[in-house]
Amino acid sequence: MRSGPAPTGDQLRAALDALTDGVHPAPDAYQRVRREWRRRERRRRRIVATLMAVLFVCADAVGLWALNQADDRPHVIFNDSVPPQHRTPAIDPP
Repeated sequence: MRSGPAPTGDQLRAALDALTDGVHPAPDAYQRVRREWRRRERRRRRIVATLMAVLFVCADAVGLWALNQADDRPHVIFNDSVPPQHRTPAIDPP
């Protein structure tokens, strides 16, 4: 056996054991943390739902505004009043 200093892993384990001996969690720590997490989750969901509603209302308002700005006259998509007829090309006599 070696008579030198203990390996780093053993020293670290001893230090962590000494640290954990001084830690005593509260009996209701898990429940308290869980309540806090659920409260934050509810708040996050409320904020996301509110932002989605605001975005939806804004998109509807912009769409209605754009529709309201349009002319009442029917819009002409094509200017051709008569549909084009298929004509066969004229062949010049020889």
